[in-house]
Parts: sequence; structure tokens; C-alpha cells
Amino acid sequence: MINLPNILTMCNLLLGCAAIIFLFTGSFQMVLYCLIGAAVADVFDGLAARALNIKSDLGKELDSIADMISFGFIPGAIFYVLLLAIEQGGTFQELTFSWYAFPAFLMTAFSGLRLAKFNLDTRQSVEFLGLPTPSATFFTVGLMMIYAGDLFGLRELLLQYWLLYLLLAILCMLLISEIPLFSLKMRGFKWKGNELQFVFAAIVIVLLVLLKTAAFPLIIIIYVLIGLVRKFKN
Repeated sequence: MINLPNILTMCNLLLGCAAIIFLFTGSFQMVLYCLIGAAVADVFDGLAARALNIKSDLGKELDSIADMISFGFIPGAIFYVLLLAIEQGGTFQELTFSWYAFPAFLMTAFSGLRLAKFNLDTRQSVEFLGLPTPSATFFTVGLMMIYAGDLFGLRELLLQYWLLYLLLAILCMLLISEIPLFSLKMRGFKWKGNELQFVFAAIVIVLLVLLKTAAFPLIIIIYVLIGLVRKFKN
């Protein structure tokens, strides 16, 4: 029951819990660090399971629960904070209930639907159908960091109800879409068979160097566009 893959999965879950606290206390940089840690743990629990040849229904269920916290609840909560910031005059001041901001948790609901669908869909063993929850989360984290640091002077543009609602609706639809998206996991380190992953990794590095955390939304947009091109090409 307690093994290395499950320990890593629980680290993912705990880091997600920490990110919630940091988010609601306005420590946005710490939210970023926690979610990077959660994403690393999410990758390595699978690697550890394969390396140790450990497969269990418990591990699969635990992984979904951890992902629901770190990559399901958190993006919805980030949208909630951003929408609440608009209501509070452009700066997040305190956590209160708002009907205008509550639709943010549609992101959480659709993430749960996405995770449940993934667990039952045998077609997603090699590639993904629809946007993976970590990708949707880091798109949202990019918005949070743009807001937190007013990166490239985009805060005022970002804090518009219509834009946040539009982005929210698009992300919810992408989560449950049938768009084929390639897995970032590489089969070894050879160029052959990993061409797309290597090219995409190079794009990611360049964008992160140039735009820093503001690059996250653009990276995910490029990721989805590649999927759309491949879908219509085939």
C-alpha cells in the first residue's frame, strides 16, 4: 500500500493543499513553486511505478484524487481570485463569496469530468484526447503570474470579466474535447520517434527565457494548435 510511487503521489496532493493556502493568502509566487513541485511529483510517480513494475488500482485512484486537488481545484480557485480581484477594485484583498466569481469553479468541475473520462478511456494510453489537467492548470498559473507582477503591462487587460469568462469557457471545453494532443513523455533520448517532443521542448525553453512565467499561456496555446493541425491533417 505504501510504496515510492504512492508517496510521490501524496507529495503531489500535499503540495496542492499548500498551494491552496498560499493562493488565498496572496502568496502567488509560492503557488507557482508548489504547483511546479506537484507537477514534478506527478511525473515521477509514474516513472517510479514503471521502473519498479508496480501497478495497482489504489495507485490509480490516489493519482486521480491528487490531480483533482493540484490540477482541478487550484485552477478554478485561481480564476476565482482573479474574478474577485476585479470586484475588489483590481487588487485581491480578501477572500469573500461572490456570485460573479463563483463560475470560476466550472474549471474544477470540468477537470473532474476530464479525469474521470481519462480513467475510463482506453484510447488515451499513448496520446491524450483533450487538454490534460496539468496543462490547463499552468495556462491558468500564467494568468495568475501576469496579474501578480503586471507582466508586460497586461494586468489591466487581463482583469476584464468578459476575457476571464471567455478563457474559462474555452479551457472547460478543451478539457473534454476530442482534440488529439501528444504526450510530452519521450521514448528514450533518440531524435527518431521523439521529433515533436524535442521541437516543442525547444520552443518552451525559448519562450520561458523570453517571457518567463507569462509564457505559460502561450505555450499551452501552441500545444493545442499543434493538436488541431494534426487532427485536421489526418
